[in-house]
Amino acid sequence: MGDRNKTTDAIILNLSRQGENNWTATLLSPDTGIFYATVYGGPKSKLRSLVQRFNIGKLYYYDDSQRNLRKISDFDVTNYHQTFCSDIYKVWAANLGAELVIKTKAAGDYRNAFTLLSAFLNGIDASDEKGARLGTVRFLWRYLRLLGVQPDVSCCVSCSSPLLQEESSDGKKGFAYFQNMNGFLCRDCLASYGQSKENMNQTLFVSHNALEYLMAINTQTPGKVRAMTISAEDAYDIKRLVYLLAEQAAGSRLKTLESGALIL
Repeated sequence: MGDRNKTTDAIILNLSRQGENNWTATLLSPDTGIFYATVYGGPKSKLRSLVQRFNIGKLYYYDDSQRNLRKISDFDVTNYHQTFCSDIYKVWAANLGAELVIKTKAAGDYRNAFTLLSAFLNGIDASDEKGARLGTVRFLWRYLRLLGVQPDVSCCVSCSSPLLQEESSDGKKGFAYFQNMNGFLCRDCLASYGQSKENMNQTLFVSHNALEYLMAINTQTPGKVRAMTISAEDAYDIKRLVYLLAEQAAGSRLKTLESGALIL
């Protein structure tokens, strides 16, 4: 039967009530992936106070596969994320990350998904709101890469010419992301592709600087990317892009984006 008492690192993704005093926790583990376990005890219990959404730490649980029962016995919390209690944007951003990870089953890469999500939660906890907003963009862009659906920002999806070698002095948003191609078009291909209503409905435009920022997320260290400056307009355009791509990857609307549209 083996040892049913197990230990793993874990992030609490969600909690839902189960009966009067118990809860079901949705967790992400680098070893097990996404799984569910019961938290027994009322609101005054020590365990219940430890098992809170987005807490990260060492989980101790009882696993009886024959009875399909997992029960949390203890949780040694290493990261509490205290600012989430007072900053509405941060808690909604955390909800967005958790929902995407759940819906995409941690990209099938549990260890890297755990690393990305834990770094995201810890990062926005330590940032001001502006930093947290850019941190959300960076997390989503990196997670799209983990899913294998991140569009290539280095070359045109139509002619394969390098995008970032094009001149950017005109300040125009010359790069267009097309949903049905899942890629960016250079200025020449954009001009030849046509400006029909149907095509424009499939298009999001970004600037040269925005594309450079996305490239830097892929190629530079996190510290260097955090030090980069980006305009509010470019940040907004990138946010629209990664939100669209995140919902495409999830295969449905994300409830967090719908409910928190005015916050996120």
